Amino acid sequence: MITGAHSNPCRRPAGQRGITLFGLIFWAIVIGFLGYVLIRTLPTVSEYLTIQRSITKIAEAAPQTVAETRQAFDRQKEVEYSITAISGKDLNVTKENDRVVIAFAYDKEIPIYGPVYLLIKYEGRSK
Repeated sequence: MITGAHSNPCRRPAGQRGITLFGLIFWAIVIGFLGYVLIRTLPTVSEYLTIQRSITKIAEAAPQTVAETRQAFDRQKEVEYSITAISGKDLNVTKENDRVVIAFAYDKEIPIYGPVYLLIKYEGRSK
């Protein structure tokens, strides 16, 4: 009977485990790029959410005219410095079932590198 390290014929030698240098660099580049895009887009998402909150608040106040609605948004825009994409004239104001509904839509181009841009189309309406 043979004794020693190789006595079990079914046991295979353990292979190396881990990530190669190429794999590490690849994933570092992918994660870095996604982080860069995320950092560039977060301010536009924040602006969109601020606009959405503003028009919801204005619609709940039930302004009487379209001009009054647009003026209220422009006043809100002066308070919220993060709103730069649209102004009161860009709002679409309608009435549905005796309720004021304010809608908006705009595009935001985010420069990534040189001539490469990311285009995000935002749209929303009051509840």
